[in-house]
This record gives sequence, structure tokens and C-alpha cells, in this order.
Amino acid sequence: MAQSTEVTTEERPATADGERDGVGAVRSVLRYDLPASLVVFLVALPLSLGIAIASNAPVLAGLIAAIVGGVVAGALGGSPLQVSGPAAGLTVIVAGLVAEFGWAVTCFITVCAGLLQILFGISRVGRAALAISPMVVHAMLAGIGITIALQQVHVLLGGSSESSAWRNVVELPMQLISADHTGMLVGLLVIGILVAWRWVPAPVRKVPGPLVAIVAASAVAMIAGLDIPRIQLNGSLLDAIALPSLPSGAWGAFVAGVLTVALIASVESLLTAVAVDRMQSGPRSNLDRELVGQGAANVVSGAIGGLPITGVIVRSSANVAAGAKSRASTILHAVWILVFALPFAALAEEIPTAALAGLLIVIGVQLVKFTHIETARRTGDIAVYLVTVLGVVFLNLLEGVLLGLALAVALTVWRVARARIHAERTGDDEWLVAVDGSCSFLSLPKLHHTLTSVPPGARVTLEVSVDFIDHAAHDAIEHWRRQHEATGGTVLVREVGAVELRSALSGPPSRAFATVDKRLGSAPWSSWQNHPHRNGHEHHDSPPRAMLDGLEVYHRRMAPHIRPHMQKLAESPQAETLFITCTDSRIIPNALTCSGPGDMFTLRNIGNLVPSGQLDSSVEAAIAYAVDRLEVCSIVVCGHSGCSAMAELLGESGATNDAGDEHLAAWLAHAQPAVAAFDSGHHPIAQAAAAKDFDPVDQLGMVNVAVQVETLMNHPLVSTLHDAGQLKVIGLFYDISTARVLHVRSDSVDEFHPEEVRELSQLALG
Repeated sequence: MAQSTEVTTEERPATADGERDGVGAVRSVLRYDLPASLVVFLVALPLSLGIAIASNAPVLAGLIAAIVGGVVAGALGGSPLQVSGPAAGLTVIVAGLVAEFGWAVTCFITVCAGLLQILFGISRVGRAALAISPMVVHAMLAGIGITIALQQVHVLLGGSSESSAWRNVVELPMQLISADHTGMLVGLLVIGILVAWRWVPAPVRKVPGPLVAIVAASAVAMIAGLDIPRIQLNGSLLDAIALPSLPSGAWGAFVAGVLTVALIASVESLLTAVAVDRMQSGPRSNLDRELVGQGAANVVSGAIGGLPITGVIVRSSANVAAGAKSRASTILHAVWILVFALPFAALAEEIPTAALAGLLIVIGVQLVKFTHIETARRTGDIAVYLVTVLGVVFLNLLEGVLLGLALAVALTVWRVARARIHAERTGDDEWLVAVDGSCSFLSLPKLHHTLTSVPPGARVTLEVSVDFIDHAAHDAIEHWRRQHEATGGTVLVREVGAVELRSALSGPPSRAFATVDKRLGSAPWSSWQNHPHRNGHEHHDSPPRAMLDGLEVYHRRMAPHIRPHMQKLAESPQAETLFITCTDSRIIPNALTCSGPGDMFTLRNIGNLVPSGQLDSSVEAAIAYAVDRLEVCSIVVCGHSGCSAMAELLGESGATNDAGDEHLAAWLAHAQPAVAAFDSGHHPIAQAAAAKDFDPVDQLGMVNVAVQVETLMNHPLVSTLHDAGQLKVIGLFYDISTARVLHVRSDSVDEFHPEEVRELSQLALG
């Protein structure tokens, strides 16, 4: 019996193909990664110096961290295009640690934090770290940015930053009075260049703005001979290498510092890795491996006197934008920093401290994203955002984050665990009690108050639409129902949610979700009404009970919700899309597109036909009204599987001669161009459909969609707008059995993908 041998890439012997692959890899590095590394190097150099100064650490510690982050994290990390180094997000923490323990102990804290990060990665908790609310993270970064800006304003004015944000605010007026105007002007020059850099021509903008600003400010200071404070290095890069040391006491604060650095560095690195994945289409990040790489980098950086390291979004985005293809770029950028720092580090002593202060102020302000504030306001998380920001600024980073997380958890519990309960009179001695959401013991006060507000003896409809209910809530409802019926009243329970009341008695409560909202009528009558049906419909001489019940539910449940929107639409009909589809009852255009009133102008006919030559006045009137009056931006032709019209055209309907067949035949004559194009299954679309196991009827249905799309694109009212890109014509096919919507192109039938949907949306919006 033969044995199979697995040969890994590293073990595979060299072959001609392997040699060609190696040459290709080298060419890729030279073409993409080498230029990208130079761009990242120019971005990282001034930022590393500035972050070191803001952290009250030795200036060259920033360069050490940048070198180690690039080489170690770049080689070992799980995010190939992420660039690591000293980050603004840790400046406040590091400055506090340096003030409390000194630099050598802070380095040991960095080593221990790195070991803890490695443990996180080995334990595979990378994804668990992402459970922190993004709003808390955004607020944390904003708080750090505000703190940095408050600190560096004092440096910009010629002073030194205070120990706390509150002191920085209180002492600011006096600092303004005694400001060093010469240094302030140099810092303002840096701020002005960085703010204006976004408007310079694109070829010039390829040079990093921070580098231009720092070089320009330093040149002005040198040429003008300005007597202003400058960076002090206190030796070469080799002299800056320092060994960590143990603390002499305060072990509780030491452990807290290790945990804080490890957690913040991990979260910031993981979030940056996720952001980098969204920027590029290459391999996705391995978050657990990234934690191991970040931890190893921090161990090495702390061991030789460098700052703590995280993934840095500014450098990473610059790396992706510059066209990097592999981790070679981040490693090479560290090499360039090392090459610069060894012989030319002394040049940094010509940089005015006010210039770096201006750079850090801009960085700090940029951490406050107004889009995040607007998102927090819109989503109801503004309280979480503000509490976290204020906590980070005026307490400390860890306490601010913990406060934000606690409030976020509390809000989530309140939103998820609460139930919406209300009672209203619907007629003489008739009441409606509605229970929506998650009904648990937390809802008992509201539930009891609402139920007892119903007068004794009333006829009550209790509509329960819950996704969770526990025994306490069920017991309260049942107890009230028995009491109410004992007073002569009646209670009709309608369960229209995902969870039924009796589920609270059958086992531990659990959450469930309905695939459709039965209250809104988006489910067939037969799925939620307990009346005898045949083929889904009643057959009685009396008015159809199912439809009348549906109307009653609409007026009671849906109408109040859509009434404000309908009032806006009452005077001005509107639509974005003309939707042409079959009259088949199984096709619900609004359900397929998740749309509502005012979104689509719908044209339905047998076989979703657009007669060529403008032969049908009804269809032509609809097209003219949609294009000229409503000014729709897209026209959709949607066919479907199992179409009776297509079966009729192929002679597979099995229908007998009935009255009115001549009218059906006359209408289906408009589909003859589709039958001719079908050509017994030889059309490319038919062949593509056959490859997906669709039968001839469905194949013809897809060909028919393509023919109608082509007819529309040649239509006098459509062609000009379509050619100008102002009107998009799209072909769809709804496969009923799988509930899939397929995209019918000119020669193929494909699944919809998110990227394709976005592309079509952009084209439709023009």
C-alpha cells in the first residue's frame, strides 16, 4: 500500500518553478514593498520622536521601539501589512508610569506586558479582546487625543505639561500670558502645514506631511538662528539602550501598570489589524498570532530600553496606501530607521520642541473623530462616549475605560432585556394589550402595572410578540388572565412572536428569533391564521376571513408605525426604481428588496414582458411615468422560477383550452423574441442556467429577463439616460425554492456578492 508524503513549502526541493517563484517574490518586494517601506519610514521617524517626548521617555526610546516593532512584530505578527511601533494611544499611560516608577522600571513593565500578550495569543483569546465596545475604544482614543493636546499646548507655548489634565486646563491662562511667542510661531507653522497638506497636489502629497512640517520648521529655526528649546538626545542610539529594573515597592501599582499596558496595547493592535484587513484584499489577519508577535516585540523593546509597542493605524494605512504586498515592507521600514539613527541621530537635535508639540497637537486632535461622535449620537451611545472621554481625560485611562464599559454593558442589558408593554382601548369595552421584546422578571413592574390598568370585565386581546420569556413573566400573565376571566372578562391570546408562552414551562428559557414579522403581514396567511384552508386559501361563500383578519392586523399594528412616513408621501409620489416583474403571487417585490412605500414603482404583468416596438400602451405609460415624472435611477426586470408563462411558451403547461386563452396567447406573443433567443437552450444564459441545474422552463425565464433588459436599453426613453450612466437597467431572477435572487447578465447568471451590490449601487446613483 503506497504511502503519501506531504511536502511543505519549506521542505520542497528547488525546481525551476521554485526558482521562478523566488525571483517573482524578489521582484514583488522590489516593486511594491521597497517603495512602500520608504514612505512608512518617512512617516514613522518624526512620529516616533514626538511620541517619546509626549511619554516623558528618552527621545531615542521612540526610535528603538520603531525598529523593534518593525522587525519583530513585522516578522512574527499575524497581520502582514500592519506596521507596529510606539503609539499615541499609550502616551498617557507611559508618562504616568515614568513619573511613578522611573524609566528603567517602566521598561520592565513593558517586558511583563509583552509576556502577558504572548500568553493571550497562546490562549487564543485574540477575538475575545474584540468584545470591547467599539464606541468605548473610539472614546478612549478621543480621550487620549484630548489629553495629548492639552499637554502639548503648554510645550508649544514654551512651558512644560502639568501632571494632570485638570492642571493643564487650570494653568493654561497663565501659560498663555507668559508664552514664548517665537517657539509658538514655529509650532503654529507645523500645525498650519499639516492642516493644509490635504489640499496640496496629489504628486506632492506623496511626501508625508509630518516629515515636511518638521523639516520646514527646523529649517526655519536654523536659518533664522532662533534661540528656542530643541530636542536633547543625551548620546547616540547605542547609548540609549538600557536594561530594565525591578520596582523597589508599590507592587500593586506595578501589576496594574502591566495589565493596563497589555490590555490597551492588545486592543489597539487587534483593532488596527481589523482595520487593515478592511483596507486591502490580501490575506486576512491571524489575531492570535498577532498578539504573540506584539508581545514578543514588547519583550524585546522593553529589554533594550524602548517604548511599548502596538499596531499603529497611521503607519499601517500609509503602508497599504503605498502599495505594500507583504510583511517585507514593515521590516524594511525598521531597517531604514536603524540606518538613519546610527549615523544621523544627531540631526534630531536641530528639531525644536515646539515643532514636535505642534505635530502631537494635530495627532491628538485627529484622534477625536467627529464621525464617531455623530455615530454615538445617532445610535444612542453618546452617554457611553462622553463618560469614557471624561473618565480618560480627568481620571486615568483605565478608570475611564472601565466606566465606559460598565455603562455600555448596563445600556445593553437595559435595551436587550426590556419589554415594551402597553394597553389601549380599541372599542366599547374592548382592549388591546401588546407585549413586545424580551419579557423577564425585570419587566414584572411594568407588566403588572399595565395589566392591572385594564378594567374588569373587558374583552381583551393579548398580543404577545416576544423573543424571550421566563417563568416569572409567564406566571404573571397567566395569573392575571385567570383573575380577569373570573371577573367576567375575556382574554384572547395571540402569539405572533418567535417564542410562545408555554415555552417558559417546558425548560430553561432561551431566546429565539422569527424569520418574518407575522404582525406586518410578510408571512402567508396560512402560516399564522388558524382557519381551514385549501391550497393556502379559504373557499367559502362568505367574505374571505384570512384577508379580513390581515386587514385588521394591518390597521391595528402596522398602520400606526408607517403613518408618519405615509403622511410625507401623501402629496408627492416618488420612487427610486421601476420594478418590472411577473404577476405570480409568490413574488413580493418589496420583500425581495427590503423596501417600503415610496421606494419602488412596480409594473407587473404575465411573464414580466416589455413588448418591443412600444406596442403595449400600458407598459409604455408605466415606463414613461417612471422615467420622465418620477426620474427613477434604475429599472429592474425580475423573472422567477416555475413561471407558468414560460411553461406555456414551451408547451409544458399542460393547460387545456379554456375561455380567454386567446387573450393569453395574444399577450405571450410579445415573448417570442425571448423564445427565439432561447434557441432550444443554446443561448449562453440558458447554458449557464443549465450548468446550475435549472430546468428548461427556468432557462427560458432567465433568457427572457436578458431579452427584456436589452429591449429596455434600446428604448427611446431609456437609451440616452442609460448611455450617460444616469439610469441603470438590471436583470434579476428569483429562485423560489431556495429564496435566492440571481443576477442575470448579458451572457451569464451569477450569485450576488457584497462587492457587486456596492458596484451596482454606485452605478445606479451615478
